[in-house]
Amino acid sequence: MDELSGSDEQAAGDEPAQRCGLIAIVGRPNVGKSTLMNALVGQKVSITSRKAQTTRHRITGILTEGDTQFVFVDTPGFQTKNQSALNKSLNKAVTGSITDVDLILFVVEAGNFSLKDAQVLSLFEGRIPAILVANKLDTMHRRSELAPWLKNMSERHQFAEYVPMSAKNPKDIARLLNVCKGYLPEQEWWYDQDELTDKSERFMAAEMVREKLFRLTGDELPYTSTVLIDKFTEEPGKTANRMIRIAATIVVEREGHKAMVIGENGDRLKRIGTEARVELEKLMDAKVFLELWVKVRSGWSDDATRLRAYGYE
Repeated sequence: MDELSGSDEQAAGDEPAQRCGLIAIVGRPNVGKSTLMNALVGQKVSITSRKAQTTRHRITGILTEGDTQFVFVDTPGFQTKNQSALNKSLNKAVTGSITDVDLILFVVEAGNFSLKDAQVLSLFEGRIPAILVANKLDTMHRRSELAPWLKNMSERHQFAEYVPMSAKNPKDIARLLNVCKGYLPEQEWWYDQDELTDKSERFMAAEMVREKLFRLTGDELPYTSTVLIDKFTEEPGKTANRMIRIAATIVVEREGHKAMVIGENGDRLKRIGTEARVELEKLMDAKVFLELWVKVRSGWSDDATRLRAYGYE
Protein backbone atom coordinates (compact mmCIF):
# COMPACT_ATOMS: atom_id res chain seq x y z
CA MET A 1 0.00 0.00 0.00
CA ASP A 2 1.33 3.44 -0.89
CA GLU A 3 2.32 5.63 2.03
CA LEU A 4 0.51 8.92 2.55
CA SER A 5 2.52 11.95 1.58
CA GLY A 6 3.12 14.64 4.18
CA SER A 7 0.41 16.87 2.71
CA ASP A 8 -2.08 13.97 2.66
CA GLU A 9 -1.32 13.18 6.30
CA GLN A 10 -1.92 16.80 7.20
CA ALA A 11 -5.23 16.85 5.33
CA ALA A 12 -6.39 13.65 7.02
CA GLY A 13 -5.40 14.95 10.43
CA ASP A 14 -7.22 18.23 9.86
CA GLU A 15 -10.64 16.64 9.40
CA PRO A 16 -12.93 18.24 12.00
CA ALA A 17 -14.06 15.95 14.79
CA GLN A 18 -17.78 15.35 14.99
CA ARG A 19 -19.69 17.18 17.69
CA CYS A 20 -22.97 16.02 19.18
CA GLY A 21 -24.94 16.96 22.26
CA LEU A 22 -28.30 17.31 23.96
CA ILE A 23 -29.86 20.76 24.30
CA ALA A 24 -32.99 21.29 26.44
CA ILE A 25 -35.39 24.07 25.46
CA VAL A 26 -37.02 25.15 28.72
CA GLY A 27 -39.41 27.87 29.87
CA ARG A 28 -42.90 28.64 31.11
CA PRO A 29 -45.89 28.00 28.82
CA ASN A 30 -46.36 30.21 25.76
CA VAL A 31 -42.89 31.74 25.46
CA GLY A 32 -42.35 30.19 22.02
CA LYS A 33 -40.39 27.02 22.84
CA SER A 34 -42.02 24.84 20.18
CA THR A 35 -41.79 27.56 17.54
CA LEU A 36 -38.10 27.92 18.37
CA MET A 37 -37.58 24.14 18.16
CA ASN A 38 -39.17 23.97 14.70
CA ALA A 39 -37.10 26.92 13.49
CA LEU A 40 -33.87 25.36 14.77
CA VAL A 41 -34.58 21.99 13.16
CA GLY A 42 -35.87 23.60 9.97
CA GLN A 43 -39.09 21.59 9.88
CA LYS A 44 -42.14 21.12 12.06
CA VAL A 45 -41.49 18.45 14.69
CA SER A 46 -43.20 20.10 17.68
CA ILE A 47 -46.79 21.34 17.68
CA THR A 48 -47.71 24.93 18.39
CA SER A 49 -50.84 26.88 19.31
CA ARG A 50 -51.80 29.97 21.28
CA LYS A 51 -53.18 27.72 24.01
CA ALA A 52 -50.83 27.30 26.98
CA GLN A 53 -49.40 23.83 27.49
CA THR A 54 -49.63 22.53 23.93
CA THR A 55 -46.47 20.44 24.29
CA ARG A 56 -46.99 17.46 26.62
CA HIS A 57 -43.98 15.24 25.98
CA ARG A 58 -40.25 15.54 25.52
CA ILE A 59 -40.06 16.11 21.78
CA THR A 60 -36.65 15.50 20.23
CA GLY A 61 -35.67 17.50 17.14
CA ILE A 62 -32.44 16.74 15.32
CA LEU A 63 -30.35 19.03 13.12
CA THR A 64 -27.12 17.84 11.51
CA GLU A 65 -25.12 20.69 10.03
CA GLY A 66 -21.48 20.50 8.99
CA ASP A 67 -19.59 18.52 11.62
CA THR A 68 -22.22 19.07 14.33
CA GLN A 69 -25.39 17.23 15.30
CA PHE A 70 -27.70 19.27 17.52
CA VAL A 71 -30.22 17.18 19.47
CA PHE A 72 -32.90 19.52 20.84
CA VAL A 73 -35.47 18.56 23.48
CA ASP A 74 -38.65 20.67 23.55
CA THR A 75 -40.11 20.32 27.03
CA PRO A 76 -43.63 21.06 28.34
CA GLY A 77 -44.09 24.46 29.92
CA PHE A 78 -43.55 24.15 33.67
CA GLN A 79 -46.91 24.09 35.49
CA THR A 80 -47.31 26.26 38.59
CA LYS A 81 -51.10 26.06 39.07
CA ASN A 82 -53.04 22.97 40.11
CA GLN A 83 -51.09 19.80 40.77
CA SER A 84 -53.24 17.32 38.84
CA ALA A 85 -51.71 14.00 37.83
CA LEU A 86 -51.28 15.40 34.30
CA ASN A 87 -49.47 18.52 35.51
CA LYS A 88 -47.20 16.44 37.74
CA SER A 89 -46.35 14.30 34.72
CA LEU A 90 -45.58 17.40 32.65
CA ASN A 91 -43.35 18.89 35.35
CA LYS A 92 -41.54 15.57 35.73
CA ALA A 93 -40.70 15.77 32.02
CA VAL A 94 -39.24 19.26 32.52
CA THR A 95 -37.11 18.46 35.57
CA GLY A 96 -35.88 15.24 33.96
CA SER A 97 -34.81 17.13 30.84
CA ILE A 98 -32.58 19.69 32.56
CA THR A 99 -30.52 17.27 34.63
CA ASP A 100 -28.99 15.18 31.86
CA VAL A 101 -28.15 17.55 29.00
CA ASP A 102 -25.10 19.41 27.71
CA LEU A 103 -26.80 22.79 27.43
CA ILE A 104 -30.02 24.52 28.48
CA LEU A 105 -31.79 27.17 26.42
CA PHE A 106 -33.89 29.15 28.90
CA VAL A 107 -36.55 30.84 26.79
CA VAL A 108 -38.25 34.00 28.07
CA GLU A 109 -40.01 36.89 26.36
CA ALA A 110 -37.53 39.73 25.80
CA GLY A 111 -38.07 42.45 28.39
CA ASN A 112 -40.32 40.32 30.62
CA PHE A 113 -39.64 38.12 33.62
CA SER A 114 -42.56 36.81 35.63
CA LEU A 115 -42.96 34.71 38.76
CA LYS A 116 -43.59 31.71 36.49
CA ASP A 117 -40.28 32.34 34.72
CA ALA A 118 -38.56 32.56 38.11
CA GLN A 119 -40.03 29.23 39.19
CA VAL A 120 -38.55 27.54 36.11
CA LEU A 121 -35.19 29.24 36.63
CA SER A 122 -35.08 27.98 40.24
CA LEU A 123 -34.86 24.40 38.89
CA PHE A 124 -31.50 24.98 37.20
CA GLU A 125 -28.31 23.49 38.57
CA GLY A 126 -25.15 25.53 38.09
CA ARG A 127 -23.16 22.63 36.64
CA ILE A 128 -25.01 22.72 33.28
CA PRO A 129 -24.42 25.86 31.18
CA ALA A 130 -27.58 27.82 30.40
CA ILE A 131 -28.11 30.33 27.62
CA LEU A 132 -30.73 33.04 28.11
CA VAL A 133 -32.80 33.17 24.92
CA ALA A 134 -34.68 36.48 24.99
CA ASN A 135 -37.31 35.51 22.42
CA LYS A 136 -39.97 37.63 20.68
CA LEU A 137 -37.55 40.54 20.42
CA ASP A 138 -39.62 41.79 17.47
CA THR A 139 -42.54 42.47 19.85
CA MET A 140 -40.49 44.52 22.32
CA HIS A 141 -41.66 48.13 22.01
CA ARG A 142 -38.70 49.95 23.56
CA ARG A 143 -35.36 48.45 22.58
CA SER A 144 -33.63 50.93 24.90
CA GLU A 145 -34.97 48.86 27.82
CA LEU A 146 -33.18 45.71 26.64
CA ALA A 147 -29.73 46.49 28.10
CA PRO A 148 -30.94 47.21 31.68
CA TRP A 149 -33.24 44.17 31.50
CA LEU A 150 -30.33 41.92 30.47
CA LYS A 151 -28.26 43.32 33.35
CA ASN A 152 -31.09 42.47 35.73
CA MET A 153 -31.24 38.94 34.31
CA SER A 154 -27.50 38.51 34.82
CA GLU A 155 -28.03 39.17 38.52
CA ARG A 156 -30.65 36.42 38.73
CA HIS A 157 -28.47 33.66 37.27
CA GLN A 158 -24.97 33.24 35.89
CA PHE A 159 -25.92 32.56 32.28
CA ALA A 160 -23.22 31.35 29.91
CA GLU A 161 -24.53 33.57 27.07
CA TYR A 162 -27.32 36.05 26.34
CA VAL A 163 -29.08 35.83 22.96
CA PRO A 164 -31.83 38.40 22.25
CA MET A 165 -33.67 37.17 19.14
CA SER A 166 -36.84 36.30 17.30
CA ALA A 167 -37.51 32.67 16.41
CA LYS A 168 -39.07 33.98 13.18
CA ASN A 169 -35.78 35.53 12.01
CA PRO A 170 -33.51 33.06 10.11
CA LYS A 171 -30.40 35.14 10.88
CA ASP A 172 -31.16 34.96 14.61
CA ILE A 173 -31.63 31.19 14.36
CA ALA A 174 -28.26 30.81 12.60
CA ARG A 175 -26.61 32.94 15.28
CA LEU A 176 -28.12 30.86 18.10
CA LEU A 177 -26.96 27.62 16.46
CA ASN A 178 -23.44 28.99 16.20
CA VAL A 179 -23.49 29.86 19.91
CA CYS A 180 -24.82 26.41 20.87
CA LYS A 181 -22.17 24.58 18.84
CA GLY A 182 -19.36 25.66 21.16
CA TYR A 183 -20.99 23.90 24.13
CA LEU A 184 -21.39 20.48 22.51
CA PRO A 185 -18.78 17.80 23.18
CA GLU A 186 -16.68 16.16 20.49
CA GLN A 187 -18.23 12.74 19.98
CA GLU A 188 -19.84 10.66 17.25
CA TRP A 189 -23.35 11.55 16.09
CA TRP A 190 -26.22 9.66 17.71
CA TYR A 191 -28.55 9.71 14.69
CA ASP A 192 -28.32 9.38 10.93
CA GLN A 193 -27.64 12.62 9.10
CA ASP A 194 -31.13 12.92 7.60
CA GLU A 195 -33.15 12.17 10.76
CA LEU A 196 -35.32 14.99 12.12
CA THR A 197 -36.87 13.44 15.23
CA ASP A 198 -36.76 10.27 17.32
CA LYS A 199 -40.55 10.17 17.58
CA SER A 200 -42.55 7.65 15.55
CA GLU A 201 -44.99 8.62 12.81
CA ARG A 202 -47.76 7.22 14.97
CA PHE A 203 -46.79 9.65 17.76
CA MET A 204 -46.55 12.56 15.32
CA ALA A 205 -50.03 11.75 13.98
CA ALA A 206 -51.52 12.13 17.47
CA GLU A 207 -49.62 15.37 18.02
CA MET A 208 -50.75 16.88 14.72
CA VAL A 209 -54.42 16.12 15.44
CA ARG A 210 -54.02 17.61 18.92
CA GLU A 211 -52.50 20.79 17.50
CA LYS A 212 -55.43 21.29 15.11
CA LEU A 213 -57.85 20.51 17.94
CA PHE A 214 -56.42 23.31 20.08
CA ARG A 215 -55.98 25.76 17.22
CA LEU A 216 -59.57 25.39 16.04
CA THR A 217 -61.24 25.41 19.47
CA GLY A 218 -59.26 28.35 20.86
CA ASP A 219 -59.87 29.02 24.54
CA GLU A 220 -63.23 27.21 24.51
CA LEU A 221 -61.70 23.77 25.12
CA PRO A 222 -59.66 23.06 28.27
CA TYR A 223 -56.15 21.78 27.60
CA THR A 224 -57.09 18.56 29.44
CA SER A 225 -58.00 16.93 26.13
CA THR A 226 -55.84 14.39 24.35
CA VAL A 227 -55.63 12.25 21.22
CA LEU A 228 -55.21 8.47 21.04
CA ILE A 229 -54.23 6.58 17.88
CA ASP A 230 -56.45 3.50 17.55
CA LYS A 231 -55.15 2.31 14.19
CA PHE A 232 -52.06 3.16 12.13
CA THR A 233 -51.47 0.97 9.07
CA GLU A 234 -49.42 1.41 5.93
CA GLU A 235 -50.03 -0.14 2.54
CA PRO A 236 -48.72 0.38 -1.01
CA GLY A 237 -50.23 3.46 -2.61
CA LYS A 238 -51.90 3.61 -6.01
CA THR A 239 -51.03 7.23 -6.72
CA ALA A 240 -48.31 7.73 -4.08
CA ASN A 241 -45.35 5.75 -2.78
CA ARG A 242 -47.07 5.19 0.57
CA MET A 243 -50.63 5.13 1.83
CA ILE A 244 -51.32 5.41 5.56
CA ARG A 245 -54.65 4.79 7.26
CA ILE A 246 -55.11 6.36 10.69
CA ALA A 247 -58.02 6.11 13.11
CA ALA A 248 -57.80 8.41 16.13
CA THR A 249 -59.93 9.24 19.17
CA ILE A 250 -60.10 12.72 20.68
CA VAL A 251 -60.63 12.30 24.45
CA VAL A 252 -62.44 15.08 26.33
CA GLU A 253 -63.71 15.29 29.91
CA ARG A 254 -67.30 16.49 29.43
CA GLU A 255 -70.24 16.02 27.06
CA GLY A 256 -70.24 19.78 26.44
CA HIS A 257 -66.64 19.56 25.27
CA LYS A 258 -67.56 16.75 22.88
CA ALA A 259 -70.25 18.89 21.25
CA MET A 260 -67.75 21.76 21.02
CA VAL A 261 -65.20 19.59 19.20
CA ILE A 262 -67.74 18.12 16.78
CA GLY A 263 -69.32 21.49 15.97
CA GLU A 264 -72.53 22.19 14.09
CA ASN A 265 -73.26 19.36 11.65
CA GLY A 266 -69.81 17.96 12.42
CA ASP A 267 -68.11 20.89 10.66
CA ARG A 268 -65.41 21.54 13.25
CA LEU A 269 -64.38 17.90 13.52
CA LYS A 270 -64.18 17.68 9.72
CA ARG A 271 -61.94 20.75 9.62
CA ILE A 272 -59.68 19.36 12.37
CA GLY A 273 -59.33 16.16 10.35
CA THR A 274 -58.70 17.91 7.05
CA GLU A 275 -56.02 20.26 8.39
CA ALA A 276 -54.28 17.45 10.30
CA ARG A 277 -54.33 15.19 7.24
CA VAL A 278 -52.80 17.86 4.98
CA GLU A 279 -49.90 18.43 7.41
CA LEU A 280 -49.36 14.70 7.93
CA GLU A 281 -49.15 14.11 4.19
CA LYS A 282 -46.36 16.71 4.01
CA LEU A 283 -44.55 15.31 7.03
CA MET A 284 -44.79 11.65 6.01
CA ASP A 285 -44.60 12.11 2.23
CA ALA A 286 -47.60 9.80 1.89
CA LYS A 287 -51.29 9.71 1.06
CA VAL A 288 -53.11 9.78 4.42
CA PHE A 289 -56.65 8.67 5.25
CA LEU A 290 -57.67 9.97 8.67
CA GLU A 291 -60.77 9.02 10.69
CA LEU A 292 -61.58 10.92 13.89
CA TRP A 293 -63.89 10.04 16.78
CA VAL A 294 -64.67 11.94 19.99
CA LYS A 295 -65.19 10.20 23.35
CA VAL A 296 -65.82 11.46 26.90
CA ARG A 297 -63.56 10.16 29.68
CA SER A 298 -64.33 12.14 32.83
CA GLY A 299 -61.38 12.81 35.15
CA TRP A 300 -58.75 11.21 32.91
CA SER A 301 -56.24 14.02 33.53
CA ASP A 302 -56.16 13.23 37.26
CA ASP A 303 -56.10 9.44 36.92
CA ALA A 304 -52.54 8.10 37.08
CA THR A 305 -53.53 4.74 35.57
CA ARG A 306 -55.21 6.33 32.58
CA LEU A 307 -52.30 8.75 32.12
CA ARG A 308 -49.90 5.81 31.77
CA ALA A 309 -52.29 4.07 29.39
CA TYR A 310 -52.45 7.26 27.30
CA GLY A 311 -48.65 7.44 27.05
CA TYR A 312 -47.75 9.88 29.82
CA GLU A 313 -44.96 9.06 32.25
